[in-house]
Amino acid sequence: VEYGESVEEAIKREVMEESNLKIEITGLIGVYSDPGRDPRGHVISICFRATGRGEEKSGSDAMDARLFKLDEALKEDLAFDHEKILRDYYGVY
Repeated sequence: VEYGESVEEAIKREVMEESNLKIEITGLIGVYSDPGRDPRGHVISICFRATGRGEEKSGSDAMDARLFKLDEALKEDLAFDHEKILRDYYGVY
């Protein structure tokens, strides 16, 4: 989040920069703040539900951008607590 920017504005900007998708936020999934969730340091993530449009394409920090179905995504080697976030989004445990 940049100074003077809301978290909602930040997520829209970041998604556009990293995936080339325009999003509309439809709700809040949760706030993830466990100090041990990322070994690089204490990182807090605010995760939103959103709908997107456009053609996905990797941006400035992303090597690749792809869309996955939930069952496919859960088979991937996801970083940190991202599997928990996906399961929270879909209500799957």
